[in-house]
Amino acid sequence: MAIVKGYGSRMHLTLGLFVAFALIISGSIACQQAEENLPEEQAALEEGTLVFEGTPKLAIGKFLFLPEAQGFDLVVQGAVDGGDLTSLVGQEVKVEGEIAPEQPAVLIANTIEVKEANGEYRSVFTRTDEPVLDEYLDLQSRAAFEALDKLKYDDNAGWEGKGRAKVYGSLEQLENGYRILVLDEKGEQVGFVVVDSLSDYANFYLQKLPLFDKLWFYLDIKETIAWNTRRRTSELFHADVLFAGLF
Repeated sequence: MAIVKGYGSRMHLTLGLFVAFALIISGSIACQQAEENLPEEQAALEEGTLVFEGTPKLAIGKFLFLPEAQGFDLVVQGAVDGGDLTSLVGQEVKVEGEIAPEQPAVLIANTIEVKEANGEYRSVFTRTDEPVLDEYLDLQSRAAFEALDKLKYDDNAGWEGKGRAKVYGSLEQLENGYRILVLDEKGEQVGFVVVDSLSDYANFYLQKLPLFDKLWFYLDIKETIAWNTRRRTSELFHADVLFAGLF
């Protein structure tokens, strides 16, 4: 009986080792096959390129809002056949682009194709120029903007010398431009900022966020409004608006 048990144990051990070895081999083969059959999207991502199909909802300057490219600001550097970038709004498109090396939230369009009535795609854009991202503000850059939340019309020290800073409020359209109604942490009005210019990137986000009427406005502060006008209108200073967002 002892001999039989020992033989059986050796047999079980041998079979166990064979099964384990077979599992290792089959696992290695499966891994190799999986690596050889990576989805095109994963392979493209590793190369820094992505393809999105969808319908653009907004185009301002070189910025295109494609909801299907969630998480990316899509930049189109160059001319589009058949018109400017706004001609793509409402059409089905296929965009192939690459992630900007130093701006992982920016997708640079390399090619754009428009879907025709017959279901085939027609090329309308092929990038030939290097992207220019002079208006783009990444999260790190935005973090350097000081929040001006204690402004007073009679205390110009609250904004003078600040350079770039941000205020919370809402944008008001005037007959000849815009101004920002600035609110404090309690939601009470503290004054106005006269908008000298609105960058395409800022306008792009204002149009992307139509459900929000109160935002943070990232400013490049210019000259102070003269005292006589300031105390009469509560307009504090001039500024260029570089970006607008929820945070």
